Amino acid sequence: MSVGGSTSTPFPPTSDTNTVISSFSIVDYVVFVLLLVLSLVIGLYHACRGWGRHTVGQLLMADRKMGCLPVALSLLATFQSAVAILGVPAEIYLFGTQYWFLGCSYFLGLLIPAHIFIPIFYRLHLTSAYEYLELRFNKAVRVCGTVTFIFQMVIYMGVVLYAPSLTLNAVTGFDLWLSVLTLGVVCTVYTALGGLKAVIWTDVFQTLVMFLGQLAVIIVGSAKVGGMGRVWDVASQHGLISGIKLDPDPFVRHTFWTLAFGGVFMMLSLYGVNQAQVQRYLSSRTEKAAVLSCYAVFPCQQVVLCMGCLIGLVMFAYYQEYPMSTQQSQAAPDQFVLYFVMDLLKGLPGLPGLFVACLFSGSLSTISSAFNSLATVTMEDLIRPWFPEFSEFRATMLSRLLAFGYGLLCLGMAYISSQMGPVLQAAISIFGMVGGPLLGLFCLGMFFPCANPPGAIVGLLAGLTMAFWIGIGSIVTSMGTGMAPSPPNGSSFSLPSNLTAVTMTTLMPTTTPSKPSGLQRLYSLSYLWYSAHNSTTVIVVGLTVSLLTGGMRGRTLNPRTIYPVVPRLLALLPLSCQKRLHCRSYSQDFGVDTTVFPEKMSNGMLRDKEAVAAPEEASAQQGSSPTFILQETSL
Repeated sequence: MSVGGSTSTPFPPTSDTNTVISSFSIVDYVVFVLLLVLSLVIGLYHACRGWGRHTVGQLLMADRKMGCLPVALSLLATFQSAVAILGVPAEIYLFGTQYWFLGCSYFLGLLIPAHIFIPIFYRLHLTSAYEYLELRFNKAVRVCGTVTFIFQMVIYMGVVLYAPSLTLNAVTGFDLWLSVLTLGVVCTVYTALGGLKAVIWTDVFQTLVMFLGQLAVIIVGSAKVGGMGRVWDVASQHGLISGIKLDPDPFVRHTFWTLAFGGVFMMLSLYGVNQAQVQRYLSSRTEKAAVLSCYAVFPCQQVVLCMGCLIGLVMFAYYQEYPMSTQQSQAAPDQFVLYFVMDLLKGLPGLPGLFVACLFSGSLSTISSAFNSLATVTMEDLIRPWFPEFSEFRATMLSRLLAFGYGLLCLGMAYISSQMGPVLQAAISIFGMVGGPLLGLFCLGMFFPCANPPGAIVGLLAGLTMAFWIGIGSIVTSMGTGMAPSPPNGSSFSLPSNLTAVTMTTLMPTTTPSKPSGLQRLYSLSYLWYSAHNSTTVIVVGLTVSLLTGGMRGRTLNPRTIYPVVPRLLALLPLSCQKRLHCRSYSQDFGVDTTVFPEKMSNGMLRDKEAVAAPEEASAQQGSSPTFILQETSL
């Protein structure tokens, strides 16, 4: 059943204390500082190793020699930030385990990148994912995609940088902006100096810290309330364990379909086409290692999601038996998690510091990935194409300066993030609003050979317009409602003075007595459908404009940039059915010029000589059967 309808849950007991629950001990500070020092040491080690002999390829792509396991853990850590560590337990505490079904989306959300996106990107020997857009369309589309990605990541980094500092300030009194500055500076230094290899290996270390911090909370919390069986019983008695809610309404915030299928598009925008992840795939020593690293993320993501959900359930069971301070009951949901941890782990020196280190590990891994990917796309997509004469040394130094520059920019964006409310859904909504159109742009290029550059640009602009129309409209509509509902578990959260009722729509959405209609109905679309809705807009508008402007007629289409969906589906049919269809060849249907494959483009995008196709083979392949089409367009 839906937790949202539960009304029988009693209020957790409260105490009269208005003081901060606990402050850091010396041991806690030592654990926390140790995390920052070790992260910095790992980065400086890779920076000093071979100093003066670094190339741009080593700095931005780890020399394309990374193994499967470190890449997999880095993929996991990149978007497993403090946003999720704080947000998921609060989501479960407030609304029950319906969010757990998001794990169903991980299967397709990682299988599709492994078998479609990674092979195409890896075999084109790219550095930036947006090089693909120039190969498939033209340079203008590439620049549009790059600028959109930069906008997306800079805003998101503000959230990730601000979130853990906010919670640390609320619970321990540690200076908010000193914390933001420390986090930003440490991350910027080891990312700019050590490059991608330093980022990946610090991600491995920080992933282990995140795992240990969350595990400590689950073990200690469940032990204090009588074990995991007791936790589950308490949650069941109060209606916190959700069944499968099969409501197909996309305007309902969380249902099985919203989480399991809407979540697929969100996963694809992260693990399929986001430069931070694509860069890790491309740093693998072989294509097989890149695919295996994507496979390895699936069980790791399931474990991480389960741990976040279990912390939420343990937190709920704990406050059914132990008093909650007034300060806790009035905290914002994302701050409340750390209040709980400090309350739970008080008297155990070092463990509160371990959990805060866990939060900062999440932020460090995400921010460092962003800095490195932003420096990469700026260098490869916006600078090198216009200044190809740069020497290797100058290009390397400029890449480091770009990473430093983005670090300073994200520090400034942290202030803007201070005006955002509970952080989980806000951050995901940003990725849906901006990541969805980017996903649609890549899908338009890969799956629709008739799509042309004008269609791609107009489609991207239409997707971004639709994304911000719905996103901003949702904020304005929420502003008009002005109040948030009581959470289903009965706790009485209120917003701090610096947060408005508008921002409450993230983790605790507003409701109105009457069902919204018209445009207000559209603005209430579940945030998990943002990526699907916006990417579909890009594809529909892009195809329409492409067909109206003549498709790819008169333009050269590189078949290595296309995933042959129809031939792959036809290959599943019996051979007799394939012969009866008498399908025309892929090149004839879509006007692919299979004889034109530049051995080396001016910007160095195609470096492997295997990309050169023999004209004789191309001409001999005209008019082939569907089975042959698969060979001709083989990835």
